[in-house]
Amino acid sequence: MEKLIKAVVGILPKPLQKIYYKYEEKWLYLVFGVLTTVVSIVTKLVIFYLVPGRPIWENTFGVIVSWIFAVTFAFFTNKEYVFKNKTETKEEFIKVFISFYSARAATLLMEELIFLIFCDWIGMNQTLITFLAQVLIFIANYVLSKLFVFRKKK
Repeated sequence: MEKLIKAVVGILPKPLQKIYYKYEEKWLYLVFGVLTTVVSIVTKLVIFYLVPGRPIWENTFGVIVSWIFAVTFAFFTNKEYVFKNKTETKEEFIKVFISFYSARAATLLMEELIFLIFCDWIGMNQTLITFLAQVLIFIANYVLSKLFVFRKKK
């Protein structure tokens, strides 16, 4: 994957390469965040399509299943490529893993509240709320990952 990233960056004009390397972490977070968001949205929309009718539990089920797929994808890509987090021991890995999933659980709760309020109570369009919620979740996840989960050791 790193070779692919370097190859793509290598075809950019030199000024853009400098910008990329200056903000590499943020660019990688953006790229993998977009891919994580795609995983989340596609999973959720497939569930919305497959579940007939619109029972209230559908939103909860869709959010949770899409969350599991997206967080698993995000954990490994963020750990390896974005924040370049190296864990020396099994205990360290487990601590980072639990921290990551805990931070993402907080934003899952935030997303669930968004769906509860805007889709279930107010009756707004699920697709629209899916996209709007993802923007908020994206920002919150970066802040939590940067400040708490993958913070650099002193």
